[in-house]
Amino acid sequence: MAGDRIAEERLRREVIAAAVQRRADDLGGYLPWTELTDFPLPDGTSVRLVDPGRGGIWNPKDLVATLSILTSPDGPYADRETDGFLTYSYQSGPDGGKNLKLRAAMEHRLPVLRFDKIAKATYQLIYPVFVVGDNPIAREFTLTLDEVLRALPSSQPLSPIEKAYAQRLVSQRVHQPAFRARVMLAYEGTCAVCTLKHPELLDAAHIIEDGNEGGDPVVTNGLSLCKIHHAAYDRSLLGITPDYEVRINQRLLNEIDGPMLRHGLQEMHGRALTLPRVEADRPDPGRLSTRFNAFIAV
Repeated sequence: MAGDRIAEERLRREVIAAAVQRRADDLGGYLPWTELTDFPLPDGTSVRLVDPGRGGIWNPKDLVATLSILTSPDGPYADRETDGFLTYSYQSGPDGGKNLKLRAAMEHRLPVLRFDKIAKATYQLIYPVFVVGDNPIAREFTLTLDEVLRALPSSQPLSPIEKAYAQRLVSQRVHQPAFRARVMLAYEGTCAVCTLKHPELLDAAHIIEDGNEGGDPVVTNGLSLCKIHHAAYDRSLLGITPDYEVRINQRLLNEIDGPMLRHGLQEMHGRALTLPRVEADRPDPGRLSTRFNAFIAV
């Protein structure tokens, strides 16, 4: 029996390590459903990371506890995230059913993979996620993203410092990666200014900065920009008009420096922005106008 447990722990570690490494290597920040259903391991084999029926809880038969859960903004359950804690509904079905192994993850203190839906058949990995509470009356689990929050009683309100920490954690671990993934997906891993197609050199830039009015982490408030154009945009050396044209700061246009300035910035002046194929994903002209007015003022 001990040998079986050691073998399971080894398998779990290998699968999770491969998934986390794939997240690190994934330049767009997202994974297609087809890969999650047939995920390659370093030894040449493959494993399923999600329920084949797209259920929320995936319990491989050889594991004592849940391996992964799915979360989705348009799912059938009333899941909700508050102050760093995710309230996750029991999966419907027979009494206990798949929920028993998610409870086992809590009892054995085993982390699980969380796949958050960001677009059709497209997910981002959030890891680690810990099960810290089980309410069989409400038929809900409580999960958290962090070892620090894991030690806090989920039934008690957080202090202001704990709440600020939790909100920052959720932003860094859930919202910001989701924003990047959605922007990279919409722009197909291409810089909107220069069409560079290397996602490892691209950022998801906000039009209206996060924390300001209108600075929501939505695709229409985002631009896929290479590192140099993102830096230039943030410093008002590069602007984008509400009708999607690039403008370069006049001072830069007057400078004589070298090929990077000439080809990387000056030649972008007047260039049409490369836009997402889906019209609903294109930059919001109102937000662009607000940002462009600030660029002109500088």
